Amino acid sequence: MITQDELIKLFEYRDGNLYWKECIGKRVKIGALAGWTDTEYKKVRIKNKPYAIHRIIFMMKHGYVPEQVDHIDGNKFNNCIENLRPANNSTNQQNVGIQKNNKSGIKGVCWHKASNKWVVQLGINGKPKHFGCYFDKEVAKFVAETMRHKYHREFANHGN
Repeated sequence: MITQDELIKLFEYRDGNLYWKECIGKRVKIGALAGWTDTEYKKVRIKNKPYAIHRIIFMMKHGYVPEQVDHIDGNKFNNCIENLRPANNSTNQQNVGIQKNNKSGIKGVCWHKASNKWVVQLGINGKPKHFGCYFDKEVAKFVAETMRHKYHREFANHGN
């Protein structure tokens, strides 16, 4: 990984974006917005290697890169330093939004046909944990949100 000092020489950080401080080849101009956006993240190429811009910004500010860098608001293109925090795989997964195939409209809640009840299940430390079955969908929602707060703490994302 490139060092914090090297990054500070190469880039200026402003409002979640990086701007070149040095000319790199014929294409890069001083003051130009650095990087490109792909389907995954905003990226920048340094010494012929692509880097995710959110990881570069985190390194510039904090001097290290954690296992993962989490976007607090869930928007992977919002690279404002205030929106970035250190995470690991488990905590980063806790902050994902509601899945596209979710039919209940409530994260962690699904309908169990055989029992005619709403089931609450969350991932805790990488493993599924069952929190009961309920006749009332609103009660299931309350249980799911309460358990997310209890176990996921600041990484709790209710999928709103």
